[in-house]
Amino acid sequence: MILSSPFAKKPNSVTAVMLWVIVASLPGLAALIYFFGIGVLINISIASITALATEAIILRIRKRPVSATLIDGSALLTAWLIGLALPPLLPWWMTILGTSFAIVFAKQVYGGLGNNLFNPAMVAYVLLLISFPVEMTAWIPPTELAGQSLSLADTFSYIFTGTSSQGYDINFIRQGVDGFTMATPLDHVKTELSQGYRIQEIKVHEMMTGLSGIGWQWVNLGFLFGGVILLFRKVAAWQIPAGVLLGILSMSLILNVLNPDAYLSPAFHWFAGATMMGAFFIATDPVTASTTKKGRWLFGLGIGVITVLIRTFGGYPDAIAFAVLLMNMTVPMLDYYTQPRTYGHTKTKGVSNE
Repeated sequence: MILSSPFAKKPNSVTAVMLWVIVASLPGLAALIYFFGIGVLINISIASITALATEAIILRIRKRPVSATLIDGSALLTAWLIGLALPPLLPWWMTILGTSFAIVFAKQVYGGLGNNLFNPAMVAYVLLLISFPVEMTAWIPPTELAGQSLSLADTFSYIFTGTSSQGYDINFIRQGVDGFTMATPLDHVKTELSQGYRIQEIKVHEMMTGLSGIGWQWVNLGFLFGGVILLFRKVAAWQIPAGVLLGILSMSLILNVLNPDAYLSPAFHWFAGATMMGAFFIATDPVTASTTKKGRWLFGLGIGVITVLIRTFGGYPDAIAFAVLLMNMTVPMLDYYTQPRTYGHTKTKGVSNE
């Protein structure tokens, strides 16, 4: 097909962009399922049904076309990212609550796709984390460390009833092979540091194997691989993930050099928690991120620095969602002050370009 002048490459459609993001997240999803079970896929299914139904209802209330809007894939992508971020055995009604809140209050209240200030998936995550901190931090141990295997029937039972088919609560499945309740590596480090242990002593624990703990390094590598696909397809602006990773590197390196016994290394921060998912799939949202080249760098750097600061000094073990939402608020300012000079205009000393 021959394009009309100026023969520029045809940009990706909204639907194509959304589908590419979903496809690129599959390696990370596969790693999550392998290490933490099929509950992740159930969460995605619940969130997807909720998002599509909620968006359809709101569009009818607003007297807007339903089919044409749903087909753009934005609601589906929001649900997909929410499902990826949630603990695998989160109660079903919490997934519905967070997803519907994201669609209604973080997207449609602002006027729909293209008008929202905050990333809807992260709004849902923060709402649930603040409202239900116990359930939102109830990650099960990776399969290698799980004391009890989790069947498909038990997974459904935990999500929809709160107990297994034998009547055990979630704390039973969270018991690791060593007999005590396990947390994520980031949560484990924060807890142990508060009790006076040093980083080297904390890393002796069997769950801390590898760059950032069993399972989590592979989950992050999966999202990193998918993120590279997004950059190759030009679906995401490379400056934002580069800025996020650089911000994490610089801030964590400074802290680690100052006191390696109390602060984690940059490699651990890079491959722990939701770092790669946040850098490539959350922060790069074209609606809520900065649109200028300089602004994208500053936006990404801010997310990276804030993530490390909250992880280190804040009350939450992972901080990607908070960092993204805080930097979402700065986007209008970043775009205003980083606009490139208009083509054909030169900056002359003492003379205004206006």
